[in-house]
Amino acid sequence: MIGLVRNIWLALLAVGVAFGQAGTKPKGSPEEYPVHAQDGGTGIGAEYMVHSFSGGEEMYLAKDYLVVEVALFPAKGQTVEVNAAAFWLVVNGRKPGLGAQAPSAVAASLTHPEWHNGSHVEMVGGLGNGQVIVGRPPHSSIPGSTDPNAPGPNAPPAPRDDPNGVEARPRPTAGALVVETALPLGPQKWPVSGFLYFAFTGKTSSIKSLELIYNSTVLRLR
Repeated sequence: MIGLVRNIWLALLAVGVAFGQAGTKPKGSPEEYPVHAQDGGTGIGAEYMVHSFSGGEEMYLAKDYLVVEVALFPAKGQTVEVNAAAFWLVVNGRKPGLGAQAPSAVAASLTHPEWHNGSHVEMVGGLGNGQVIVGRPPHSSIPGSTDPNAPGPNAPPAPRDDPNGVEARPRPTAGALVVETALPLGPQKWPVSGFLYFAFTGKTSSIKSLELIYNSTVLRLR
């Protein structure tokens, strides 16, 4: 039963990738990123985020992934074909390196940590006026079962943003945000940016060098 639920969930997430992968807002130029380079006529900017990814007022940690925000700037009048398979993350010089993971797989592992060696996500803080929250591994349940963490029928109403009665905006789940802010793929005529995820369960303190390889271009992140 759990296997069936898992397959259905992954299929739904795959659909979410196809229709909801919008990426992040690119900066004005590759030079505005901590690391930047040129790959032919395409400018590349990158920033090593360690385990964090964000969107709007929310920031999360994906403990079992190294996260890199990448931006691509096609030359004027040109189109760049963005392919996740073109990116590799080389840790401490160990080639060929780590391949970028599909956002659907990352989202599934964060939403259902029991499917991926106990990995989990934590909400580590708010951005702007967002609420600061310390998270914990989400409870997993099979459809139709009762979630013990769900509010009871007499639970108090959710807090509001202000005394005037404006209700708080729904906060995106970690899984939804992974898909929404992932690097958009396919042909791109305009600058695009988003997060890439590389599976890594070691200690970040052990990382002495970190290189992002895009085609034949090397960006030294650390």
